Amino acid sequence: MTRLSAADVAVGRLDGLARALPDVDLFLAMYVRQEALLSSQIEGTECTLDDVLAFELQDGVPEVGVDVGEVVNYVAALSYGIANLNTMDGPPLCNRLLRDVHATLLRSGRGADKAAGEFRTTQNWIGPPGCTLAEARFVPPPVHVMQLAMSDLERYLRDTTFPVLVSAALAHAQFKTVHPFVDGNGRAGRLLVLLLLHDRNVLGQPVLCLSTFLKKNREAYFERLTAVREDGDWEGWVGFFLDGVLESAEIAAGTAGRVHQLREEDRRRVSAGRGAAR
Repeated sequence: MTRLSAADVAVGRLDGLARALPDVDLFLAMYVRQEALLSSQIEGTECTLDDVLAFELQDGVPEVGVDVGEVVNYVAALSYGIANLNTMDGPPLCNRLLRDVHATLLRSGRGADKAAGEFRTTQNWIGPPGCTLAEARFVPPPVHVMQLAMSDLERYLRDTTFPVLVSAALAHAQFKTVHPFVDGNGRAGRLLVLLLLHDRNVLGQPVLCLSTFLKKNREAYFERLTAVREDGDWEGWVGFFLDGVLESAEIAAGTAGRVHQLREEDRRRVSAGRGAAR
């Protein structure tokens, strides 16, 4: 509860600072791209923010490579999800929206041929490249169980019984465990966290770059999820997740605060210059 309280305060402060930013669109654009980059890097993507910006400025350069395309698709998928949640006639946070977001996430490049936007119809497993089902580190539920689990998760996303940050932690772990897509489950699961926080009006804009914390603590991230599956250690996972939210929100709030400070310093310089001119 102490960790939850601290994370709640940090997220609330971040949301307030972000709403008051002088140029929230520019701030948001950079934070969304940072989140996209780091979330993709957790899955092994290799590119830099400079690569992504160069790709976008030149309207997509084919020779840049598939890794940059994956990050650009992540940005588009998040923007698509947020836009739909903000539209009166758009779908709520549900399986249909998650499938549509996934279709955008895998619209091109690696994984585009792996049933983008559709729940899997075959068994999948997680392990080293080329491993067999028997050698896998983790085997998600079979298709018929996966379908039932995703229906349960969809209902849970509408349940406001738990504090929203706890709900986000539980939803992410459950999504990753169910592994409903053939490919892209990690990125889709991290997108789910941002979409849920936006849907519950906790963050007006997706300025929480949780993937910075998850990438830095990548091994602990996977270990905590494994402990949930094998030992039922939900408390350990939720505590780890809340620590990540707290750290990420404080970093983003610090950046937003510095933007405010620079804006005020610029205003004072302009005002002083006008006074001297008189």
